[in-house]
Amino acid sequence: MGTPVSTLTVVMPVYNERATFHEIIRRVQAVEIPLDLDIVLIDDCSTDGTRDLVREFAGRPGFTVLLHQENQGKGAALQTGFAAAKGDVVLVQDADLEYDPGDYPILLGPILDGRADAVFGSRFLGGPHRVLYYWHAVGNRLFTLLSNVMTNLNLTDMEVCYKAFRKEVLAEIEVTARRFGVEPELTAKTAKLRCRIYEVPVSYSGRTYEEGKKITWKDGLAAIWHILHFNLTTRKRKEPWPVS
Repeated sequence: MGTPVSTLTVVMPVYNERATFHEIIRRVQAVEIPLDLDIVLIDDCSTDGTRDLVREFAGRPGFTVLLHQENQGKGAALQTGFAAAKGDVVLVQDADLEYDPGDYPILLGPILDGRADAVFGSRFLGGPHRVLYYWHAVGNRLFTLLSNVMTNLNLTDMEVCYKAFRKEVLAEIEVTARRFGVEPELTAKTAKLRCRIYEVPVSYSGRTYEEGKKITWKDGLAAIWHILHFNLTTRKRKEPWPVS
């Protein structure tokens, strides 16, 4: 849709990221984009002191701070954050340092120039990335393949954190997944809307489990169920997404 874009909302779920929290906030605020910045922080009941760091931003201009009273998972935090988003475009940002806010101009480009309604990043399109777990990469590609079979999209990285949406698109998506199933859910429901989706390369500085990585093999198995569930239960929009 051709509505003007003036504000970007960055929705940031936070759980036990004390070591990286202040740095990721600094990096987000340092990004040079032609948009006003609205940052929504959702602490998912951190237990390592991160919650106190998040509270420091309550009441600051440009920030919304929301606190879960129990740990519910990334999907639940995004559901909370999306409901509070004020921007014309909404972008998901993890609170670790795996994804670089310096990629925002690349992610936002297709939306700002009117080509896209949603943009997905991809760690597999040539951006610099830290070399880590081979089987994680294999799993990501297999999950993306299954997702593509179900959605008829040709994405290369369905599980990527970096997803940006025009507010009109996100308003049509009800997030129900509680944990990391939110990635296949957002992908399936965006595809069903028949809106214009672009994919762009992003950099990736992955973490080891010793450094705080949270996703496990159980989440990998759950991803298969979520891909099938959300694609089989979400209705496809009858008409293509309107473009003006």
